[in-house]
Amino acid sequence: MPDPRPEVLDFLLTRRSRPAKALTTPVPTHEELAPILSAAARTPDHGKLEPWRFIVLEGDALQRLATDVSKRGPQLDVEDEKLEKARRQFADADLVVAVVSSPVPSPKVPEIEQILSAGAVCLSLLNAALASGWGANWLTGWMAQDRSFLRHGLGLAKSEFVAGFIHIGSERIVPPERPRPDIDAKTTWVNK
Repeated sequence: MPDPRPEVLDFLLTRRSRPAKALTTPVPTHEELAPILSAAARTPDHGKLEPWRFIVLEGDALQRLATDVSKRGPQLDVEDEKLEKARRQFADADLVVAVVSSPVPSPKVPEIEQILSAGAVCLSLLNAALASGWGANWLTGWMAQDRSFLRHGLGLAKSEFVAGFIHIGSERIVPPERPRPDIDAKTTWVNK
């Protein structure tokens, strides 16, 4: 017999990401962030490989990455508007958790399943931050895949990339609700 948790389902049905540019201080302390990271780590992980890790970015590290974006973007011919938006993603932030997809060689668990596990960590981290009362947003951008930025800016190995930059902070404004998918249009029932 199911043991329903209506308050959890209500949270999931009403959760809403907060725009990163609308987040400000205060941000979670290391102690407040620890249970959020622990909740994020409780995601599906076939083979118990833990094919992901966290890099918590604060203060000068965020400013350094903003500078790195400004230097690297023109080398990739990133349009000025996109470049400025990417730079501000770090320059205006107070706390960002980079969820790093870090696949582990495995004869039993395909790499794609490990990458999907890192994506599940991103959503769990986002939801845990929101459930803890913080505003949060999951961003990526060209920086999440660019080998040079990842190696020099974050020290990532060749096999790693950023599944998400999760911005966490206090919300200045509550965003309006947005249209949601039509579940009937997105669902196929198969019984034969």
